[in-house]
Amino acid sequence: MKNLIRATAGLAAACACLFFATILYIQHIIPDEIALTGEEKFIISQRFSLTLSETSDLLPKVVDARGNTFGLNLYLRDQPAQAVISHGEPRMVVPGGNPFGITLHTQGILVVGMTDVQQGASLVNPAKHAGIKVGDILTHINGEELERGCDVRLLVSGSQGEALKFTLLRGGEELELELTPALSEFDDAYKAGIWVRDSSAGIGTMTYFDPESGLFAGLGHAVCDIDTGAIMPLGHGRIVDVNISGVNTGQSGRPGELKGSFLSHVPLGELSLNSQAGLFGELTGSFLSHDPIPMARRHEVEPGPAVILSTISGNKPQEFSITIERVNHSDISPTKNMVIRVEDERLLEATGGIVQGMSGSPIIQNGNLVGAITHVFVNDPSRGYGIFAENMDKQLKIIENCRLVA
Repeated sequence: MKNLIRATAGLAAACACLFFATILYIQHIIPDEIALTGEEKFIISQRFSLTLSETSDLLPKVVDARGNTFGLNLYLRDQPAQAVISHGEPRMVVPGGNPFGITLHTQGILVVGMTDVQQGASLVNPAKHAGIKVGDILTHINGEELERGCDVRLLVSGSQGEALKFTLLRGGEELELELTPALSEFDDAYKAGIWVRDSSAGIGTMTYFDPESGLFAGLGHAVCDIDTGAIMPLGHGRIVDVNISGVNTGQSGRPGELKGSFLSHVPLGELSLNSQAGLFGELTGSFLSHDPIPMARRHEVEPGPAVILSTISGNKPQEFSITIERVNHSDISPTKNMVIRVEDERLLEATGGIVQGMSGSPIIQNGNLVGAITHVFVNDPSRGYGIFAENMDKQLKIIENCRLVA
């Protein structure tokens, strides 16, 4: 009898674990926000579905931007779950694929390394002793705002060894630290013991342009410091026209890259935001040639054939075939939402697959902009990650909202 009770209890516990594991799995694959454009049903899988109804007796209720009230049900063995619904027309955007040059100047000065100072028979590091760390953003010394990296050198070298008050940002928090420069025997100058950077330059690809707001989105990931990997805090910057002159072919273990040169210093756009989801700003010059297409919501993206627009020679984009192998609808990884594989033999022959500089290349499926290329698989350049266009658009709307507030 006891064995039967134990077996029954064990079976019940196993069923409970399976039930809650299934709920957690469904919560994992359901996005935090779902936007339906005239559709009444969103299919999670063959077993699970999300339905909207105008019957106000159903709970939970969802009110969209137009003031319409819907009842929302996710059926999982009769267990309801909640999500946020917006209901409206698809956003129409102009797809890119055009390359652009990036010149970005930081807001503050980024600490990218430490270096010891020779002082007598010993090595000292004033910055480390003061508590400064790699990745910190220096904003002021003795209350004087820092605009360029050379500002740090001039203020430190002119200190005559007196203690300086450094104001910096670390993880969004403002700190004040006291640093006493050390006199270097190498060149008889006072040093802080840090390497700093105030700018970055490179090549990326335009993802889309919003003709209503005049704003653009590109790259699909942040511009990061090459040494620290930290997102470079944007002070000001611009994009300029670029000509792609060659390609370093990607190979397993060695990512390739596009080679190009800036055609002009006349800006095509001014940068407004450097975020995890890409580079955003206002387009001031016209260099896009495609007609507007709908932007897909994440739940519309599915495994299957698609195309990308990318430029591997000159400055005009071409269309190349790919396959979307896997789609992750959750918000756990905001920039790695899709796994894609290059199928087009022309692109594979020319580049080996995905190379640096192609980041931001728009992904189009069923006539809709669904996302952009972000990263290449180091050990397989024919495959890489993509970000949902919807995730990029959330960042672009931050700029739009700031305009409205201003």
